[in-house]
Amino acid sequence: MKLVIQIPCLNEEKSLPITLEALPKQIDGIDEIEIVIIDDGSTDRTVEVARSWGVKHIVSFPKNKGLAKAFVAGLNEALEIGADIIVNTDADNQYSANDIEKLIKPVLEKKADIVIGARPVADIESFSPLKKMLQKLGSWVMRRISSTEVKDAPSGFRAFSRSAALQLNIFDSYTYTLETIIQSGAKSLTVTNVDVGVNPELRESRLFKNMFVYISRSIFTMLRMFIVYRPFRFFIICALISLFIGIMLSGRFLYFYLIGDGRGHVQSLIFAAIFLLAGVQTALIAVLAELVSINRKLIEDVQKRVKMFSLKNFSDDLK
Repeated sequence: MKLVIQIPCLNEEKSLPITLEALPKQIDGIDEIEIVIIDDGSTDRTVEVARSWGVKHIVSFPKNKGLAKAFVAGLNEALEIGADIIVNTDADNQYSANDIEKLIKPVLEKKADIVIGARPVADIESFSPLKKMLQKLGSWVMRRISSTEVKDAPSGFRAFSRSAALQLNIFDSYTYTLETIIQSGAKSLTVTNVDVGVNPELRESRLFKNMFVYISRSIFTMLRMFIVYRPFRFFIICALISLFIGIMLSGRFLYFYLIGDGRGHVQSLIFAAIFLLAGVQTALIAVLAELVSINRKLIEDVQKRVKMFSLKNFSDDLK
């Protein structure tokens, strides 16, 4: 059983040694532990530091591509070197490396496909009250739209089974955390949580410039992924809202018409017709979107099989 710990890095020459030093050297049930560093266009000595610590697997981007791209590159590299379980952690030593054993346990026991490390958000001193509230609200929204029981949606401290890693497709260039949760719910992957500890902050977050940018991009990501993976539900809700408004306006016009005052309320009839027509058309879009979604699922199944076949051949070539 092989565990690969992947660490996306952007100018982490100071914090990376602390992170690498804390990683476990052996874990019960794991025969081999390897580390993958994803250098996301660093301009400092991040790569040299990683090599000096004996890291053999380094994926380097010539320029910064963002956390999501780095995460995907790490997954692909981990799969190619034969990972059975993949752990993603941050290079700033935010998460307690001692909890990696606890993080991978549900995957080892075949009880989960993806395990998310739930931080004690309410107790993190570096988080402002507003950030704590938004973290809690965001995780609640994610539970509703993804049909999972995720406790800490933005947490990047995660463990993936090989099967789950083969099935994930990241479209967003900003972050993978929200997208992978929605995908997991749509693909019936088992997602669970384990409580993990955090370390004192070594530096400020580089993922977003300010809270407004983070919120707006997170909302856009959630909406986009919800449409991609739950298209029928999204469009049928829109259709029902439009139909409801149209019916209410029709009822309003009918009421005034029956009491002999219909001539002055023709606008209600016009708007009712617009909303009813829009509702019917949106319902048809919902049906078409569901057909497209079924086709996407078939393509993703083929993609998974192609990945498995290519990785098998890659392993055979190494023998």
